[in-house]
Amino acid sequence: MSQFDRTLEFIDQLQHAGTAAAVCEKLLGITSDFGLTALMAGTVPQPGTPAGLQKQHVLLCDWPVEWLERYVARNYVDHDPVVSHMKQLQAPFQWREASQGISIDKSSGEVMGDAGVFKLRDGLAFPLITLDGQIVMVSLGGEAVELSAAEFGQVSLVSTYAVGRAMQLHTMANKTIDHIELTPRERECLQWAAVGKSEWEISQILGISEHTSEKHLLNAKGKLGAVNRVQAVAEAIRRGYIS
Repeated sequence: MSQFDRTLEFIDQLQHAGTAAAVCEKLLGITSDFGLTALMAGTVPQPGTPAGLQKQHVLLCDWPVEWLERYVARNYVDHDPVVSHMKQLQAPFQWREASQGISIDKSSGEVMGDAGVFKLRDGLAFPLITLDGQIVMVSLGGEAVELSAAEFGQVSLVSTYAVGRAMQLHTMANKTIDHIELTPRERECLQWAAVGKSEWEISQILGISEHTSEKHLLNAKGKLGAVNRVQAVAEAIRRGYIS
């Protein structure tokens, strides 16, 4: 079984979960094999938002309860380097990249240090766009995260699909999904993107220019309401354009 087939198998398991809580449980059952044992997803409150209101921004949470309480009470969201990095980078990344990519001040160092106390020393993070256009920050963490480049891509796709599915179940339980029409070329480009091909590689496979392949992917991303390529692929799988 290829890695992409294995990814689709994971996604099928998630698709059959009937509640948001069940999706999160199944996702962590998958990601825990790579050391990712905790999940948080939510919108980012405005700087200075009172602690009592910050929890209203949490959509999905499987973080240690004491860590969530401390995170909110100490207003860590305003100093968390992972949140800052997520605002700048739309693609999935590991927490360690956030620490390396910015200057860590005392407050940022305190956030990461305290996270380690709760066995959250590294993780994976990425943004998503909700059905109503809000940006959601998603973060999975654990004590010992081990991901190869291929596994990073696999976990990113599965996690993106899972969180999107959980939010859909949570907010759209009795609504139908709007139909989106992708062109044959857009679907082909997404299919190859799903197995990790770059824009240049896709152009060579399909016999088109790199600029054209990039344009097809951007158009598909826009139609699917995705903030990045991984979310576009996950949404295409959810809608049955990729199988």
